[in-house]
Amino acid sequence: MVDTPEKNPTHLFHAVGEGDAPLRLREGGSLPAVQLSYQSWGTLNSSKSNAILIFHALSGSQNVCGFAPENTAAGKYWNEEVQEGWWSGLVGPGKAIDTNEFFVVCFNLLGGCYGSTGPMSHNPATGDPYGSAFPHLSISDQANVTALLLDHLGIDCLHAVAGPSVGGLAALTFATNFPERVRTVLSVASGIKTTVLNRLILFEQIIAIENDPHFNGGNYYEMEHPDLGLALARMISHKTFVHLDAFERRARRDLIEQSGSLAWYQVRDQFQSYMLHQGQKFVKRFDANTYLRIIDMWSRYDATREGDAESSRELLERCRKAGQRFLIFSIDSDFCFYPEEQSTLVLELEQAGLNPVHITVHSDRGHDSFLLEPALYAPHIHYALRDS
Repeated sequence: MVDTPEKNPTHLFHAVGEGDAPLRLREGGSLPAVQLSYQSWGTLNSSKSNAILIFHALSGSQNVCGFAPENTAAGKYWNEEVQEGWWSGLVGPGKAIDTNEFFVVCFNLLGGCYGSTGPMSHNPATGDPYGSAFPHLSISDQANVTALLLDHLGIDCLHAVAGPSVGGLAALTFATNFPERVRTVLSVASGIKTTVLNRLILFEQIIAIENDPHFNGGNYYEMEHPDLGLALARMISHKTFVHLDAFERRARRDLIEQSGSLAWYQVRDQFQSYMLHQGQKFVKRFDANTYLRIIDMWSRYDATREGDAESSRELLERCRKAGQRFLIFSIDSDFCFYPEEQSTLVLELEQAGLNPVHITVHSDRGHDSFLLEPALYAPHIHYALRDS
């Protein structure tokens, strides 16, 4: 019998490095043990050849589709904003990624705050939350723990790996670092190397959190949290997720109550009010240390470096030799991962001898289109998964 998303629980997978050794991380740190919190939908077939792994975006979760009212490992952050699946329009019974046909898995990224080992997890060496002691992460670390999870599930090769935004970076790195374990790659509004512009925008967000008086170097779990800094970071990033035309539609005409963080200035229009609301809402479902770890690994992302290759051509030739197929989506109004970034990825794939399918979605929703307009993506994804 096929599991339905509405009834599927959150699972925990525990892993360590080789034997009893710590899990070594790319940036030089290590973790004595790793817990991944994941969800799955559908049934793995007897040959274990129908699995699709989805990586979530920056502030996403493992809850891809359906309704998950509880996740005890996530604590207070598993609120109503997270309980509804973020890609229910594309994943589920009868959808483009059909859970009647495929076994779909998504885990909360390492460093996350929804049940996977992260900065707010307890450090076994001290018994206290890791906080500032939690190491730097890279996208290739996410690929490595993905391989451990697939080993645990007994899956040698994925039918497909998919990811939007930051999740697309992880999908690409898993495909290049473990080419024999992927047949099809679905990359949505993502890229192959973080641009200078994005690195600067991400740095602004890092500064916003670091300069919150309650940040305390990341050791704030037993005291007041850096909500102001995290809210400001979210406001900085939100401008890149939503097209300006959509701002005008979304912004409420009534202003929210004056924030206690503002002493002299008064919120004067619905656009300021909307952004303030987005920031204040976000801090109720996300951890500042997790946010820093993910934008840090995003800021430093270069697929060639993550794959220890001499060039992008050498890196992507691994995919060609493995017979992988690529479906790349651009969003023409995207201010977060600009369409030029996907064009660069497509060109690099072509120069490596691959023949990617590149679809440009025409939308006025900006980067958030991949969340809000599933009908623009579904036919292409449906075809790509059944033509591989």
